[in-house]
Amino acid sequence: MGIQNDIVKFNVGGRIFQTTATTLANAGRDSFFGALFDDNWDLQQPINGLEFFIDRNPDCFAVLLDLLRTGDLYIPSNVPERLLYKEAMFYGLIGHVRSAKRGPFDGNRLKLSKSVTGRAPGDGTAIRAGPDGGCCVAHGSMVHVFDWMLEEHPPLNLDYQRVNDIGWVNAESVLISACERLGRGDGGMGLFSSYTGDLRYKFNVVHDNQIKSYTAGALCFSPDYKIFASCKGRSNEYGIGVWDQFTGKQIDFFYETPGWSLGEADKLQWLNGTTCLLVATLFPRKDNCYISLLDFRQKSTVWSWSDIGAPLTVDEKRVRDAIAMEECNSVCVANEYEDLGFIDLRISGGSVRWSSRSRLMKGKMPDEPCYPKLALHNGQLFSSMNDSISVFCGPDWVLTSRLRRSYGGSICDFSIGGDRLFALHSEDNVFDIWETPPTPVI
Repeated sequence: MGIQNDIVKFNVGGRIFQTTATTLANAGRDSFFGALFDDNWDLQQPINGLEFFIDRNPDCFAVLLDLLRTGDLYIPSNVPERLLYKEAMFYGLIGHVRSAKRGPFDGNRLKLSKSVTGRAPGDGTAIRAGPDGGCCVAHGSMVHVFDWMLEEHPPLNLDYQRVNDIGWVNAESVLISACERLGRGDGGMGLFSSYTGDLRYKFNVVHDNQIKSYTAGALCFSPDYKIFASCKGRSNEYGIGVWDQFTGKQIDFFYETPGWSLGEADKLQWLNGTTCLLVATLFPRKDNCYISLLDFRQKSTVWSWSDIGAPLTVDEKRVRDAIAMEECNSVCVANEYEDLGFIDLRISGGSVRWSSRSRLMKGKMPDEPCYPKLALHNGQLFSSMNDSISVFCGPDWVLTSRLRRSYGGSICDFSIGGDRLFALHSEDNVFDIWETPPTPVI
C-alpha cells in the first residue's frame, strides 16, 4: 500500500492542524507520528473518525510540524526554546531538532556556540561528550552532568575520592573510575544515573576468588557491551579488567607482565578492525612510555612500543598522548610541542616518524601549560595544545584549521560526541561548546 497523501487532522490543545501522511512520515518510524502508521506505512484512522487529539502545547506543535514540512527550524519569540525541546522529546523529534540547529560535525567548520562556567575553581580533570550532545565534567571528587540543552543535573559526589576518568554507557548512565582510599576499601568503578546522580552499581575486581580494593583509571567501551578499565591493586592485581555492561560482572582480567605497564594506563582505545585494545601509559605518570595492543581472545600482546633505551633529543621530548589510526596502520603520538609522530602498527618496537617540526605552538608558553590531547573523528585528527585545538586532514595530516577563544586558559581536556566538541579550560574552569552551523535550506 505505502504512504498515502491523505489529509490528516490533529487537535492539539484545542487548535486544529492539517497536514499529510507524507509529511508525518518524515518523522521516522521511531517517532510519535511513526506509531500512527501500520507495518505497510498505511495511516491508521482516528478513534472518532475525524481527528487525532493530543493534549500538548499547540505553539510548539506548529513549530515541529513546519520542521517536518521544510526541514528548517524557526522558533518564534513566543515559544521558549527549552519548552520546544521538551515537546520535541515527547514526539520523538529531538534528532530532527538537533540536525536543524547544527550541521554534520566538521572540524573545519566548527564555530564557538557557548561557554559554560564550572562550579569549582580550577582542578578540571576530564570532560566527556555524551551520546546525545550533553557532557560530564570531572573536578576532583565531583562530576557535573549536563544534558544536550546544557541544563545541569544533580552532581555526582564521590565523597573525596578523586575521579580518574568518566564515560557514558548511554544517555541515562555515567561510569566513573576513582582512586582507592587506603583503609576504606572503596575506590574502583561505579555506574551512576546521569539524571539523579544515584549510584546504580559498583564494579568489583576478583583476584584469587576474593574481592579486592583497587584504583580504576582509564575507561573504554567495546561495541559488544564490554567495559574495560586499567586497574591498580595493592598486590599483583595490576592490569586491564573487563566487565559485562549489563550484568556488571567481571568477565576477564589481563595481568601486566614484569617490565611493562598496564594498570596505570592513561588511555584505552578499542579497535573495531582488529578487535584489540590499545593501552597507553605515558609520561609523566611513568618515566617511560608504554603502548601496546592486547588481544583478549588469545590473552596476548600482539604489538608493543616503548621509548625505553631510545635516545631522547631536546626537540622530541616525551610522548604525551597516543591514538590508534587503523586505516593508516599506525599509532599517532604527540609531544609537548604538539609535533605529531607516527608509529607503524605492522612492526613492533619500531621508531617514531615525526612530522615536520611546524611548531604549531606560537608565542610565549603559558604559566601552567597543559599537555596535548589527541582525538580522531570522521577521518579528522584533533590535537589540543595550550589554549587551542588544531585540526589535521588528508593522507599527510596537514593542519587545516585551529579552534581558539580569547580567555579561559589552557585546554586540559577535550571530547567529541553528539555532533559537538567540548573543550575544558584549566585556569578559569570553563568549558566551551563548538558546533558545526547547519547547512542553509534552499
